[in-house]
Amino acid sequence: MTASTTVPPAPGDDAPRPVRTLSLTGVEERVPGPLLDRPVYDPFSARRRRTPEWLVSYTVALIAGDLLAVAAGLALAVPLPSGAAPASAAGPVLLGLGWLVLLAGAGTYAERRLGTGDDEYRRVLTAGLLATTALGAAAALLPSTSLDRLLLVAAPTTVLATLLGRLLNRRRLHAARRRGLMTKRVVVLGRDVAVADLVRRLRRDATAGLRVVGACVPRPEEALAVRAEGVPVIGTLAGAVRAVDDARADAVVVASASETAGEYLRDLTWRLEGTNVEVLVGPGLVEVASNRLQVRPTSTVPLIQVQEPEFRGGRRLAKSLVDRAVAGVLLVVFAPFLVAIAVAVRATSRGPALYRHRRIGKRGREFDLLKFRSMVVDADSRIEALLVLNEGNDVQFKMRRDPRVTRVGGFLRSFSLDELPQLVNVLKGDMSLVGPRPHVTREVEQYGADMHRRLLVKPGITGLWQVSGRSDLTWDESVELDVRYVENWSLGLDLAILWRTVRAVLRRSGAY
Repeated sequence: MTASTTVPPAPGDDAPRPVRTLSLTGVEERVPGPLLDRPVYDPFSARRRRTPEWLVSYTVALIAGDLLAVAAGLALAVPLPSGAAPASAAGPVLLGLGWLVLLAGAGTYAERRLGTGDDEYRRVLTAGLLATTALGAAAALLPSTSLDRLLLVAAPTTVLATLLGRLLNRRRLHAARRRGLMTKRVVVLGRDVAVADLVRRLRRDATAGLRVVGACVPRPEEALAVRAEGVPVIGTLAGAVRAVDDARADAVVVASASETAGEYLRDLTWRLEGTNVEVLVGPGLVEVASNRLQVRPTSTVPLIQVQEPEFRGGRRLAKSLVDRAVAGVLLVVFAPFLVAIAVAVRATSRGPALYRHRRIGKRGREFDLLKFRSMVVDADSRIEALLVLNEGNDVQFKMRRDPRVTRVGGFLRSFSLDELPQLVNVLKGDMSLVGPRPHVTREVEQYGADMHRRLLVKPGITGLWQVSGRSDLTWDESVELDVRYVENWSLGLDLAILWRTVRAVLRRSGAY
């Protein structure tokens, strides 16, 4: 016995689509009566959703880029002689196919790794290491000039070119997703408030490619928070599968847990087996990065282990040494430029070139933060009269056209040049190149319990706050970004923030 119905065609469809609800053919004779109360799902007869066309074309572009990387490596290592026979192309073709096989085996074409995180790049490096090992073994067993060239020139060139191609494709993907293209349609399941919170977070990260098209909640008539986010409520939790099908969703995200979460998730995954619809679960750990989460299996239930943040050890020491070394080099290199800025500040307005401001650093220690003076000398005494014109958030005072800013100061602020003297703070050990924003005492006094986490590390000249909107962010958003950095710090994250800082400064985003 099979129950089914039809739903109206979605845009782009030519005809109504049948929806399979339940198939119990032949089950009655084999299953005892009491078990018939539970539905039986057959993944082999499920109507499988087609892979999105954008994903197919994007994967083809990745493959083409990887083949071009192999061609570049071979062109540098083994130039093709003029008049070579066609048969000589067999070697490069085999090497190209071998590289694709290694990349596929390393999981670099898996959709879940495309567009977000650094796992895709790490797996490319893993494939490159395997290729280099194989070529090294071959060169040791069969000494040959050609093999040596492949090992020393072709392999590293191919890996670097592959990484560059992946980076360019990812930037193209992110640009498309910011325009609402190349995304997955997502239905969020859970309680009203939890769904609304997850919707806001998914919208904040457009590059993840998860576009919420609907929500399923326990009581749709009471889902005020979800509707306030502009998300249509398309069903209840019990009717989630039908709602997902009607919405032509590519994935579902379970936003919150409950006392029946385990049973509900198991039933939901069964019902979606074979449909090519992803099931994602939001664990509610907002500030915890994925690399700190590990699944620890037991004989009864898988457990998620959250690793502790790293506040001491060799990598922290390396960060401190790199900070001071880079700050020292930059101060020497930029010395003439810094002197020129100081002269311009003194020549165009009365007062000193440098501005010292008391800030709170690591573990609550106070220090004098240095900046090029960008305002008139009595700027602090004028702030009370300007509070009613505040364009910043509830805690931080900001104005796009602050009358206290001097003409030279406005130019320095637009390109963040007024921050350069903080390299001295880094050299002294009060600050890092990358870290949370250094706050003043008035702001620290308004910290909640979560914000005190940011005092566990040194403040930075730049950080997640600075490259994610700066003055355009709300206080809560800047708090969350700073805490997220503290919780998930790594040297790779620092490098990524420094790279994004260069782009943010050139674009002058949020700088005023």
